[in-house]
Amino acid sequence: MAVSAALRAAITRAQNADQHSEPVFSPLRGLGRGRLTPIDLLGQSLSTIAPATGMVFIALWMITYSPGYVGLAAIAATTSAVFLVAFCITQFTRRLAAAGSLYSFVFQGSGIRATLTAGAALVLGYLGISVSVFSQAVPSLLDTIAIVGPDVRGTAATVITTVAIALAVAWIAVRGVRFATRAILVVEACSLILIVVVMLATHSDTTTAVALPNPSLSAVPFLAMLTVLSMAGFESSAFFGPEAKRPLISVTRTVLISPIICGVLFVFAAWAAMTGHGATIVGAYFEGTASGASAEVVLAVKIGMTCSWFASTLGCAQAGSRLLYSMGIERVLPAPLARVHRRFRTPYVAVLAFVAVSAAGVFIYSDTVRDDSGSFDGVVETALVCAYTLVAFASWKFLRRIGEHTSLTRICTLSVSTAGAGLLVYIVLDGAVHGMWALPIAALAVAVSGTVWSALLRRARPESLLMVGAFDSVETADLLPGAGTLLIDGDGRRRLVPDRGTVEGDSPEHGR
Repeated sequence: MAVSAALRAAITRAQNADQHSEPVFSPLRGLGRGRLTPIDLLGQSLSTIAPATGMVFIALWMITYSPGYVGLAAIAATTSAVFLVAFCITQFTRRLAAAGSLYSFVFQGSGIRATLTAGAALVLGYLGISVSVFSQAVPSLLDTIAIVGPDVRGTAATVITTVAIALAVAWIAVRGVRFATRAILVVEACSLILIVVVMLATHSDTTTAVALPNPSLSAVPFLAMLTVLSMAGFESSAFFGPEAKRPLISVTRTVLISPIICGVLFVFAAWAAMTGHGATIVGAYFEGTASGASAEVVLAVKIGMTCSWFASTLGCAQAGSRLLYSMGIERVLPAPLARVHRRFRTPYVAVLAFVAVSAAGVFIYSDTVRDDSGSFDGVVETALVCAYTLVAFASWKFLRRIGEHTSLTRICTLSVSTAGAGLLVYIVLDGAVHGMWALPIAALAVAVSGTVWSALLRRARPESLLMVGAFDSVETADLLPGAGTLLIDGDGRRRLVPDRGTVEGDSPEHGR
């Protein structure tokens, strides 16, 4: 009887619900909601990380500097640290979905200046990763063409290839995430299988003859930083929370699983390099047939690595465009960045802007930065470590504010925050000692960016400061009929109020 009475009461409320109230929409409704599956999210994360390329470079440095089991332990420990960062991030992904990812999460625990600082660090970090992988994709593609056809390497070919890759990335990213991620996941999986098989099937004690600059850090800290850089973007699935099915579950699982998968692969690559199983694939990629590898192996490795570089470029463009879109929604960046394609529901202006800046960065990188790639990578690492540190500290403050801390979350969030701050100090001091002034300058620029940015917004667009931290929120269409009316109060907060004509405890038996 109680269930029947409750059902009749709900039907009555639905019939008497106010159908003429102004509907309330999510600020991120422009993106297609509930479209992406866990497979799509995993494909996005792995495409951004490009673990196949990371395995080859880790093997290269392990062979070159021979840190032995200490280096292997450093890679494993760094993977564990990245997993702790992922755990801190999931304290937010369990509770909200935001196209701004870490940028929006920091707002939930820290102030506006910290949020804008995290945003500046993420923009710098993702653009830096994009430029780095993009600049690797171009010569890798030209090398592959030279193996199967005419040698077209040169300035003109480099320019044409760069533009062609940029157009391809922009077209695919505008077409939509689902259009790209599954194909990329298959390609990346094939590249990984190829690398693992070649490593297991070959053995050589020959060291590579590739000329490498001496890193400013000692071998073990350098391997740790290389591992962090190679895992950059593991959290990129969080940018797609508003577009995912069951985002609070699927995004959280992807953020946790991605560093584990990559960590296992990186540790395997380090072991292969230590035991003589990594020299063949490293030589095939960097030296071609001159390393003694067969033409078939060289071609397969080149194709696999080229696809992986391209996938990473695409992954960065898809994630970075969501970050710019979120900032456009909030008006902390120009509003046109928030424009969404009518058919594909993708932020096409943000995609085009991100890809265009990345392509321009490739030309600058090739002309001026390539000879000092260590400083460039250090700047990107500094930005990423800053963003991860800020989100870890914000998660500690966020959980304390909502009263949901546990002993585990306190230990993890404070440990990551302290370790991240210490690592930033170490990077700055090491850069100053070795004359790599780009590192302390980048750290200082990121540190003051939030203060400067918020001051400029307060003068030019003060209303934008009230919109920072936008996330996907409930809409009128999400409510069951008769559940109430969703309104936005004077403070901009959503409130669910009872429909007119119903009061608590009403039922058909009691009348009205």
